Amino acid sequence: MTPDTEQQLAEMVRAAHAQRTRLAIRGGGTRPYGNPVRSDAVMQTSGLSGITLYDPGALTLVARAGTPLAEVEAALAAEGQMLPFEPMDHRGILGITGTPTIGGVVATNASGPRRLKVGACRDSLIGVRFVTGEGHVVKNGGRVMKNVTGYDLVKLMAGSHGTLGVLSEVSFKVLPRPQSVATLVWSGLDDGAAVALLAAAMRSPYDVSGAAHDPASGRTLVRIEGLEQSVSYRAQALSQDLSSRGAAQIVEDDSAAIWADIRDARPLCDGQGDIWRICVKPSDGPRVVAAAGGHPALYDWQGGLVWLRMPQGTVLRDRIAEYPGHATLIRGTDKRAFQPEPMPVARLSQGLRTQFDPRGILNSGKMI
Repeated sequence: MTPDTEQQLAEMVRAAHAQRTRLAIRGGGTRPYGNPVRSDAVMQTSGLSGITLYDPGALTLVARAGTPLAEVEAALAAEGQMLPFEPMDHRGILGITGTPTIGGVVATNASGPRRLKVGACRDSLIGVRFVTGEGHVVKNGGRVMKNVTGYDLVKLMAGSHGTLGVLSEVSFKVLPRPQSVATLVWSGLDDGAAVALLAAAMRSPYDVSGAAHDPASGRTLVRIEGLEQSVSYRAQALSQDLSSRGAAQIVEDDSAAIWADIRDARPLCDGQGDIWRICVKPSDGPRVVAAAGGHPALYDWQGGLVWLRMPQGTVLRDRIAEYPGHATLIRGTDKRAFQPEPMPVARLSQGLRTQFDPRGILNSGKMI
């Protein structure tokens, strides 16, 4: 099934609801992690494509869900603007091909290193249109920031992995691209010292927009963005303030490539094994890696996001159970890809799914 319009989408879902046909919702097929989906047919949203509104002066963009992410980013770049949250490209770490779509970004709440400063995808999302499991079209939020009123279904849809509705259109607030970017690089720090340095950088007044540590290369990275003169001053000042922790090299020309590698977890792409995405308190990051057995790791978000490559079949959650947070299996064979929810939360989640998709036909089993 590949609808070309929202009306066709609603009709197809309505028919599937009537016939109890379970649908696997697919955009560009580039984010296929999660529990195995029980389905009878595939609903492909790539036909719902195109930017329907872009107002650079108002910093807003509206696109149909199947619009390629590259098309959205190219349109923004032509006006010197960007999606603030720096969405991750999962193709490398999953070893797959395909075309990432803007709807897939929203469905997975995909967010990169700049989340520290501007928030996640859901924080830039100001409006959605979607079709429920009964085939009803729902509109929530708006096309401009001041129109966001009523129940916040916008944020509910972000990260729901297609289990509450099939996205047909999404609206974003966007930001100007920074004029200049500098990356401060420290070398040779162990994980604990690196995370402590990142915490100190985040406490500074220099408006840090990225804080990561790559144990494999021994590099600890801090990003500063903005106007050229401001970036130069802040980078030098931060380097001086943290000089007691080691000398920093200030890199400008390669900053985009450095942070694309962090965003897409490229240091862990090569090699066999399961890939885990773990969100914890930043100071717990090194402890989690140690408890997991010291396997290849990558730290983002000041240490609050830990990527781990583990031997296939490792029951990781048992090893790190003492640390509050959640662990998601991005690449592997375990059928519990998502962190099991506490019973009160699980009841709320099931209640929401029942309201939006009473017969459970949308991505059935994806998050359970």
